[in-house]
This record gives sequence, C-alpha cells and structure tokens, in this order.
Amino acid sequence: DVPIYIAGQFLGAFIGAVLVYAAYLPHWSETEDPGLKLAVYCTGPAIRKTGPNIVCEVIGTAALLIGVLSLGYADSPGALSAEIGLTPLLVGLLVVGIGLSLGGPTGYAINPARDLGPRIAHAVLPIAGKGDSDWGYSWIPVVGPIIGGVVGAVLFNVLWP
Repeated sequence: DVPIYIAGQFLGAFIGAVLVYAAYLPHWSETEDPGLKLAVYCTGPAIRKTGPNIVCEVIGTAALLIGVLSLGYADSPGALSAEIGLTPLLVGLLVVGIGLSLGGPTGYAINPARDLGPRIAHAVLPIAGKGDSDWGYSWIPVVGPIIGGVVGAVLFNVLWP
C-alpha cells in the first residue's frame, strides 16, 4: 500500500500545481522575476547553506512525525482528541506551528511530494519567463524530510515504546 500512497501524494501535488498554474494564468505576465514564479510552486532557502538547510528540514519533519504519531497514540480508546474529532485540527495546527518556527530558512517542505511534484510541474508548464526550476537545490526538500521522517519515527518509538 505504501508505494500507492507515495505515488498518490506526488500525483496530487503535481495536479494541485497545475491547478495553481491555471488560477494564476492572468498573473504570470505581471512579473518578470523568475524567482517569484518558482516560489509559487516549491520551496527555496532564504540563505543557501546545504548543511543548515538539510538540518532544518530534518528537524521540521521529525517534529511533524512525532506530533502526528503522538496524536495517533492519543487516538487510542478513551483519548479526548479522538472522541471529539480534533485530530485533523491538531495536525493542521502542528503544521502551522512548524511553519512559523522553522519555515523561514527553507520554506519547510516537510514532505518530499510537497516540493518535488510542484517543482516538476514548474519545469514542464509553459510559464513565460519562468527561469529554471532550481534542480541544484531540489534534493534537499526531498532527502531532508525522508531523513526527518525516519528520525521522528525512531524517536517516537524510543520515547513511547
């Protein structure tokens, strides 16, 4: 099932980016800045430093996984968040919190599909004056969240066996 979910996330992110292209269609001619056009689709660092950028993605994704797994743990029978249906709201607030605290340095991908699917869409869509899709940076919002996901899951299982 996991490969299907992964493919679904990438496909959903790509389709979402195509819809964004259509929604922004009248606006693409309003700016000449290729960086602004790219920022509509994918993340980019405020300061390009490979090590700190990866660390930021790892920490953000690890925090996301620990939080989501904790909510799942809290969703065991008798847990208040599950009984009153708060889990989706709490996950959303968790993502907002991660964005507010760790979003500045890298734009917080915290999911490889969130960056790579739209980046591919940027590369293939006919956006006038779009520039390149910054493939030199693209591996960071893919590898960082994968490492962060593993770190977060391991930490959760160590802290809550």
